[in-house]
Amino acid sequence: MFKFYPRYLAVKILKVYQKTLSFDHGIFKFFYPHGFCRFSPTCSEYAIQAVEKYGLFKGGVKAFWRVLRCNPFNSGGFDPVK
Repeated sequence: MFKFYPRYLAVKILKVYQKTLSFDHGIFKFFYPHGFCRFSPTCSEYAIQAVEKYGLFKGGVKAFWRVLRCNPFNSGGFDPVK
């Protein structure tokens, strides 16, 4: 049970972020009705999927790399968790 607690906690924190501060999912969605993230799924959804699939460390590294790629020099597009 305790093995999965950090993963569970990280996913809950990401979901709270999505509901509050995210430009794609939260209260600021009003300002960006077509979305803010260049990728699909969004970076926060990608992070949730990566942490659930690979665990906190490896999934966190994948999510961090995804956020680094989300910049004006990248065209974005469909990029699922592999």
